[in-house]
Amino acid sequence: MAKSFLSGISEYLPGLRLIKTYKKEWLSKDFAAGLSVAAIAIPVSIAYAGIAGLPPEVGLYSSVLPMIAYALFGSSRQLMVGPDSATCILIASALIPVAAFGSEQYQSYSVLLALITGVLCILGGVLKFGFIANFLSKPILTGYLNGLAISIIAGQLGKFFGFSLDSAGFFRMMFDFFSKINETHILTFTIGISVFIFLRLFKKYFKKIPAPLIAVIVSIIAVTVIGMENSGLKVVGHVPAGFPEFGIPDVGLSELGILISHSFGIVLISYCSAMLTNKSFAVKNGYSIDANKDFIALGAANIFSGLSQGFVISGADSRTAVNDSSGGKTQLVSVIAALSIAVVILFLTQYLEYLPVTVLSAIIISASIGLFNFEYLRKLYHVSRFEFFLAVITSLSVITIGVIPAVLIAVGLALIGLLAKASKPHDHLLGKVKGLNSYHDVNEYTDAVKIPEIMIYRFEAPILFFNADYFKKRVHEFLNDEKGNIKFLILDGSPLIRLDITAAETIEDLIFELKADNIVIGIAKLNRNVKLILDRANITVKIGEENIFESVHSAVEFYSNKLN
Repeated sequence: MAKSFLSGISEYLPGLRLIKTYKKEWLSKDFAAGLSVAAIAIPVSIAYAGIAGLPPEVGLYSSVLPMIAYALFGSSRQLMVGPDSATCILIASALIPVAAFGSEQYQSYSVLLALITGVLCILGGVLKFGFIANFLSKPILTGYLNGLAISIIAGQLGKFFGFSLDSAGFFRMMFDFFSKINETHILTFTIGISVFIFLRLFKKYFKKIPAPLIAVIVSIIAVTVIGMENSGLKVVGHVPAGFPEFGIPDVGLSELGILISHSFGIVLISYCSAMLTNKSFAVKNGYSIDANKDFIALGAANIFSGLSQGFVISGADSRTAVNDSSGGKTQLVSVIAALSIAVVILFLTQYLEYLPVTVLSAIIISASIGLFNFEYLRKLYHVSRFEFFLAVITSLSVITIGVIPAVLIAVGLALIGLLAKASKPHDHLLGKVKGLNSYHDVNEYTDAVKIPEIMIYRFEAPILFFNADYFKKRVHEFLNDEKGNIKFLILDGSPLIRLDITAAETIEDLIFELKADNIVIGIAKLNRNVKLILDRANITVKIGEENIFESVHSAVEFYSNKLN
């Protein structure tokens, strides 16, 4: 009975399957990986909270229950969730129109935003919308992350150099930065650049050592021992210990529409980004994931983040990489990491108030550099110029008009490009290869020879409303090139996996047009579903059952006998 109950509930909570399948030799590796993830997550979560415009402790709240929730609901063994730089930018862009940046109301709305995002993610999983991860292609995500990295770095320059910047737009911010460069606080910049160099060196030569945590601990000790906070160095300040009350904030719902509209964009981007990381590590470790269950898991993680007064979270690629490189085997890594962060929240927050803000900026800037992928851009430039320019346009749009509009523009351009290609797909005439019963493109195969008075035509795409006219136009163009020497036209139906009513009616028109020129149409290798549509539209009768064939070869034999 207990086993049956466990099997039933594990269908909805895949993490519970560990109870039956966990091997004791995994525990030491999962424990070590969990501590390593926590060591990275603590300073990064505090830093990313600043990007979202929220207090440092909120970043920590967003790293405990969400990780446990994802461990229970998610199908991935490696993916770590928590505060993410890209998501934090989206949070700020969603909340700035409804509340003053950093205010108490702003924080309350961030909780509501997390809850809305969580509900939408769960609905997406329940309705089997996991396929939306395919709508943000890798070129778009690359462009998006490159642009985001530029925006994040620009937003941290003021804190890094020790002066305030006008945050109204990328170019205005950069103008303000260069006009104030002479106001640089030397101590702030010296600490920031030292930490930055330290992080980059450790990332290159000592990848398994939690460099951000070391930087945080050393800088806190330096500030407390030397008393540098009295020399104009800005520090984090008071960070309350313990967890906040579990629940939903009491806020007005007048801005609910704005939050919901932004939530759709956040769901799209955070889920697609998380799934890109998720799939990569699943393939690397030899197992498969369930996209819809992980959609629900991301939703559950966001709801628990909101209920614990945290903000919207997503998949964290850097912490996932740390988990993988540390040898983490199961979802227990997330639980151990979450409990380790909880210990810090309960007992060690008093030390965080001496943490220099410039150190957090150095951590953010170093992490943002990891978002750049110039190597992939170089590959795109050589392989697909359209997708290269799509990535570049996405990057420029992110830093100029904002994240959500940029992604919408990129997706729109990608769909337009896809429709443009689908509306005019490749097509060709087929000829018979001597000695074989196979038929190939006469322009690619020199051995493929056209058959006198018989034309074999292949349209390399489903025929739908947006390319039906092009299909008919191409048939007439090929026939005109033959100058009236064709008696039979064979359509190779193997690529026609779909057909709509517009396409069916176009084929019907083509039958009558060619009949006037004494040309008979035959169709070979018809897909069952396509034939069903032609049957229902009463077009099969007009073609004639005798003109529908199992193969191109049988059609050629049939019409060749008629000519003889």
